[in-house]
Amino acid sequence: MTRRNHDIAELKRLDVAHHLPAQSSYKLQRDIGGSRIIVHAEGSTIFDGDGNAILDGMAGLWCVDVGYGRAELAEVAREQMLELPFYNTFFRTATPPPIELAAKLAGLLGGDLQHIFFNSSGSESNDTVFRLVRTYWGIKGEPERKVFISRRNAYHGSTVAGASLGGMSYMHVQGDLPIPGVEHVMQPYLFGDGHGEDPATFCARAVKDIEDRILAVGPEKVAAFIGEPVQGAGGVIIPPDGYWRAVEALCRKYGILLVSDEVICGFGRLGEWFGFQHFGIEPDIVSMAKGLSSGYLPISATAVSSEIVETLRTVDDDFVHGYTYSGHPVAAAVALRNIEIIEREKLVDRVRDDLGPYFAKALTKLADHPLVGEARSLGFIGAVEIVAERGTNRRFGGREGLAGPIVRDACIRRGLMVRAVRDSLVMCPPYVMTHEEVDRMTAIIAAALDETSETLRALDMPVLEGAGEGL
Repeated sequence: MTRRNHDIAELKRLDVAHHLPAQSSYKLQRDIGGSRIIVHAEGSTIFDGDGNAILDGMAGLWCVDVGYGRAELAEVAREQMLELPFYNTFFRTATPPPIELAAKLAGLLGGDLQHIFFNSSGSESNDTVFRLVRTYWGIKGEPERKVFISRRNAYHGSTVAGASLGGMSYMHVQGDLPIPGVEHVMQPYLFGDGHGEDPATFCARAVKDIEDRILAVGPEKVAAFIGEPVQGAGGVIIPPDGYWRAVEALCRKYGILLVSDEVICGFGRLGEWFGFQHFGIEPDIVSMAKGLSSGYLPISATAVSSEIVETLRTVDDDFVHGYTYSGHPVAAAVALRNIEIIEREKLVDRVRDDLGPYFAKALTKLADHPLVGEARSLGFIGAVEIVAERGTNRRFGGREGLAGPIVRDACIRRGLMVRAVRDSLVMCPPYVMTHEEVDRMTAIIAAALDETSETLRALDMPVLEGAGEGL
């Protein structure tokens, strides 16, 4: 393939002059002279316009599961565009690819999750959850069931409903969120919120916090509990053993719908097709995106149980929800071929039986570093906690979020793209990453920790009495 010869300086100028990147500081964008321009990618590596090769430890943004450079995904998109580039699903019409994709997803999901509503993003998928759940309870004759229960530091999207369902306080500050009808409970974050506590005791405490909130709100007012099997953007928070089965039991006890947000965990990330399958639960609704197409085209889906759909079918009213691009034929065709690649190359099995265990073993080497409080993973997603003192969860400078970005930037300079969530370095690599690349990824993190150690220690220096007064 012939690559274009981009004028990177001009692109950076135009970036500052006209382009507003997602979830960015526009002051910083201006001050640094524009974004890093990514111009091409192959396998597990991205390349920027300055000639730097960067190992992509984040699979784009938790999504490029089959890796970069898959020509057949481009080819199937071209074929579908030539045959039928677009038609909607509003006018009692549909096109072949989303119908075929819905049937394929129903088979992968199994059980009662046999109906699929398509969207373009994970945020839209969770907006669909919000509308669908409230509509369902209204038809059931329980319109007072409106409240959703979520967790702190959960991420369910950036729309008004998605950000409200999420538990990111810094997102709530912008836009006066959350909207009414969303309650947040403790996250199952043992290292951060229960350091040194017995895992079973911590698990029971986290589950009790959910039940206490249900009882405080009134079970008859609670519509659904929503959660990611593993909280991704919250810092790769892996719940303790037994947590999800206990949450499912609570939902059944009080007649509450259980929603599994699989936007990050779906399509093999935890070593099963979906995270709920790994944890052995049966949700009523599943939201998904990202790995559905490996990020090659925007598409998401909301899977819905037959019981919910049969309730919707008891009335003549339309479910007045949907988007121009719901069930986009080109995106659906690409998603179908992406799933075919995952199946053909047995990538879910590779995560479970090979990459996941190898990754976990590689992370144990980082766990011995004096700045690492914990290195954890499940399947092919993981995190490294940076601490000021081993054996504790004490943070540099006495507060979370100072150390993480410093180490992250050192990793990127050394050729590894990772993300900092507070003081956790989080990783979610493509499923095509080699063992050598896993080793290189952890070696770069170790070197970045060594490089930044002195800077981080300076953050922890006590302020001397009288400093600033000429002493």
